[in-house]
Amino acid sequence: MEVEMTDLAPKYNPNEVEKGRYQTWLDEDLFKPSGDKKAHPYSIVIPPPNVTGKLHLGHAWDTSIQDTLIRLKRMQGYDTLYLPGMDHAGIATQAKVEAKLRKQGLDRHQMGREKFVKQVWDWKDEYANIIKSQWAKLGLSLDYSRERFTLDKGLSKAVRKVFVQLYNEGLIYRGQYIINWDPKLETALSDIEVIHKDDKGAFYHIKYPFVDGSGFVEIATTRPETMFGDVAVAVAPGDERYKDLVGKELVLPLVGRHIPIIEDQHVDPEFGTGLVKITPAHDPNDFLVGNRHDLKRINVMNANGTMNEECGKYAGMDRFDCREALVKDLEKEGYLIKIEPIVHSVGHSERSGVQVEPRLSTQWFVKMKPLAEKALENQKTAGKIDFVPERFSQTFEQWMENVHDWVISRQLWWGHRIPAWYNKETGEMYVGEEAPKDIENWRQDEDVLDTWFSSALWPFSTLGWPDENAEDFKRYFPTNALVTGYDIIFFWVSRMIFQSLHFTKQKPFDHVVLHGLIRDEQGRKMSKSLGNGIDPMDVIDKYGADALRWFLLNGTAPGQDTRFSYTKMDSAWNFINKIWNASRFVIMNLPSDAKPAHMPDVAKFDLADKWIFDRLNHTVKEVNRLFDEFQFGEAGREMYNFIWNDFCDWYIEISKVALNGDDEELKARKQENLIWILDQILRLMHPIMPFVTEKLWLSMPHEGKSISVASYPVAHAEFENNEADNQMNFMIEVIKAVRNIRMEVNAPMSSSIDILIQLDKAADKKILDDNSEYVQNFLHPKKLEVSTEIAAPKLAKTAVIPGAQIFVPLADIVDLDEELAKMEKEAKRLEGEVMRASKKLSNEGFVKNAPEAVIAKEKEKQADYESQLEAVKARMQELKESR
Repeated sequence: MEVEMTDLAPKYNPNEVEKGRYQTWLDEDLFKPSGDKKAHPYSIVIPPPNVTGKLHLGHAWDTSIQDTLIRLKRMQGYDTLYLPGMDHAGIATQAKVEAKLRKQGLDRHQMGREKFVKQVWDWKDEYANIIKSQWAKLGLSLDYSRERFTLDKGLSKAVRKVFVQLYNEGLIYRGQYIINWDPKLETALSDIEVIHKDDKGAFYHIKYPFVDGSGFVEIATTRPETMFGDVAVAVAPGDERYKDLVGKELVLPLVGRHIPIIEDQHVDPEFGTGLVKITPAHDPNDFLVGNRHDLKRINVMNANGTMNEECGKYAGMDRFDCREALVKDLEKEGYLIKIEPIVHSVGHSERSGVQVEPRLSTQWFVKMKPLAEKALENQKTAGKIDFVPERFSQTFEQWMENVHDWVISRQLWWGHRIPAWYNKETGEMYVGEEAPKDIENWRQDEDVLDTWFSSALWPFSTLGWPDENAEDFKRYFPTNALVTGYDIIFFWVSRMIFQSLHFTKQKPFDHVVLHGLIRDEQGRKMSKSLGNGIDPMDVIDKYGADALRWFLLNGTAPGQDTRFSYTKMDSAWNFINKIWNASRFVIMNLPSDAKPAHMPDVAKFDLADKWIFDRLNHTVKEVNRLFDEFQFGEAGREMYNFIWNDFCDWYIEISKVALNGDDEELKARKQENLIWILDQILRLMHPIMPFVTEKLWLSMPHEGKSISVASYPVAHAEFENNEADNQMNFMIEVIKAVRNIRMEVNAPMSSSIDILIQLDKAADKKILDDNSEYVQNFLHPKKLEVSTEIAAPKLAKTAVIPGAQIFVPLADIVDLDEELAKMEKEAKRLEGEVMRASKKLSNEGFVKNAPEAVIAKEKEKQADYESQLEAVKARMQELKESR
């Protein structure tokens, strides 16, 4: 035992408490797995933050939950692994570096691929160091000896293996399809990288004349600039209005190309004019129509969103400038019928914010249906993944049931190069984990893989897969919990699940624990544009990591959003300060030769001891149960209520009587009890508040080098004492009632007052008699009368509690009308409680489904309320008669 220091500052100072502590933990190797092969393994791989910037509050929430779970399991004796790592974040990181280079007047195309990628690696190193310093500030117990990066050698090997195997299985293919295209970043996007927003637009109604000069048809489009790629106009099969037009030809306005009128099931005859222009290279539905009718695909745009040579005089113009100029020319030439303003949903790039352009492109795709079916089938088995809250399982399943093929190629330089090569002479394609031997004759595919392709392998690639004999893979996979926000179920969670099931034949994790978003005090999403973002490191500087972690863990139920506020942070700091002051009191009142906490002798307990240990036992049981169910907020409330209310407000105050008394044996017992309870409190709290609990634990007698490897509290049957709980609660109610009366009449504790207690049951007198020292100390009565047969004074302050009525005769002070008004208010409250309980117990659903113990408790509450109401009404009658 080595006590750090017992001279604790009078006030909690998080900066002093946390300074240097993290490095000490690292120096002592406390975060590495125990190596105990007999212990159950428990593993979490950190959701890898992108190396695009600093961590935000969402990351802090994620990792605080993860670290709480790992610290809990470590203390419970599990062989724990919390594995750190980061994601290269292809599009996002490249965009950041390109923006930085533009400010310096540099362009990646001028620099060349090799020099540009080196710039990105420099960026990665800078931000990886920032992120690691932030992890340290949060107190995350990560094993840095196993740190991974999505572009490191091992993970790159896993990526190549997965790509090649899926290709050989026919699940990866290359083809021309309409994809989501980001004209600013000049790369493909997957469906879930597109955000739909309502934009102002218009239907442009345009005349398409018949070749024979017999008139025209009216076509409405929101994107007139794509008309250069029109190859047909379609009508619905059987549409009586247009059956005679099918097969006729139209002249494409301003272009002069002849295009046919065709029939296709794609057309909705009820929408618009029932005539639709078909542009296979620029619309996903038109692409399918074109395939059915063997129509030509004409791409009219360059990669950067400018018009190409197919557009004549408009070539080189930006797509939106072209639209404006084209519409003017259509009007000038008599082709424009009208412009109809609308508001419609338009896809925008999640990364750059620009409008996405549907564009014909040759890309690499993953065939999703067979992979999705495996994932859905697994959810019907005993080995399914548990979503917390469970409702998100349906979200996952619905997405998998409606999933589209996944475009995995990106036109970037930062990322995993696609392992495909093309022979320079023959054009033959080779796909393999390693480059062709005669590499000088081959050209590698220029594209890289979608970031999510590599992060989908994260739970197993980080543990050594594809080497299935890797020690970490065998020991720690599948992992136990994934903690993340509900907003990336589609992006990441689903992809990890289907890739893991396909390649390892196992689920990647047992539980998916989902939290919501952190919003500002007004409930708005935090964003740069609103200027309402909060840097978690600034919060830590002011309040400490423990306070931030307490707020994040205690703030909400699983799956729910929460609102950040400095008022909540003040409350978190105040709670830690309460623990600090209570700990300081206990430590300062220990003898110099105090021993580490040990199990107290239950046989020597008085009522207060029996009560506090029963309450501790209840708290320990509930906290363990709630943590197992990932109900962090509820677990926090249990701890808060016990620490603040039971321990600090009552037991410590009661213990002061013995600590300040002359009975040395009693004082020693109280000291032993206090240090045991404090030790258990600090252990209970440690997973959430690692810094302050370590500081306080090391400042008192202890065994072991760190609380982080001390055992977590468990319940002890010998501490169960329901009778003591009821008796102490009765005494507490008496004390609280008298204190409230004193406050109402401004009678301080220094003044003695007469107190009359009328009991419902004579047996309750023994509780007060046996604890007369506490009664005298906390009530300070001049005269105390306790009986079942008390004559209520006519002029007195009255309190009604379960099992008793309390009267404080104050003839010179009490206002009869005021006292009667108070009693009437109390009667109204009790009537409401009786009615609520009665409704609950008359509810057939409640009585049928609730456990017997819950029903019995509700009946007991109803009886208590009815008894109190009867007593209040009787007292009101007495007061009225005394007027």
